[in-house]
Amino acid sequence: MSTAFLFGDNIDTDLIAPTTADEDKTLVELCMSGVDPSFHEKFGEGDVVVAGENFGCGSSRETAPLSLRRLGADAIIASSFARIFYRNAINIGLPVFEIADATAKFSQGDDVVVDRSNGVISNESSGISYSAPSHPAFLEEIIDAGGLIEYGNRKIDRRDGHSE
Repeated sequence: MSTAFLFGDNIDTDLIAPTTADEDKTLVELCMSGVDPSFHEKFGEGDVVVAGENFGCGSSRETAPLSLRRLGADAIIASSFARIFYRNAINIGLPVFEIADATAKFSQGDDVVVDRSNGVISNESSGISYSAPSHPAFLEEIIDAGGLIEYGNRKIDRRDGHSE
């Protein structure tokens, strides 16, 4: 079970991962610091971010979804995503789900269960479940592999006759 961390609309990539974040050293500790400087201390492995419209807008830096993944995010749920953030998240194997009016359906600290296999997001605190549009099969394969690079490596291994 995950804990929901709520954010509003138009959370841009600079708020998620400031440009001062070093990919190796400070990316995790500065994650979401533009909105909540102590976020990295509260967010635990397997927790989820729930946000409003246009999550991940701004620059195309892959470090934004990468910081959330390295912090242990199980999924990002938002009313909508900036297109480049959505693609970058999938490319690093971070599941993203769109649910209309997401911030009205969850509260800070709600217990959440994400069932990726059928796209059902359950708010265990309210007892209400929501269906998110499913990803096409090839995107699910990329997420399952842990990202685009790992997905490509699996394809190469299969082609060369190596087992996984």
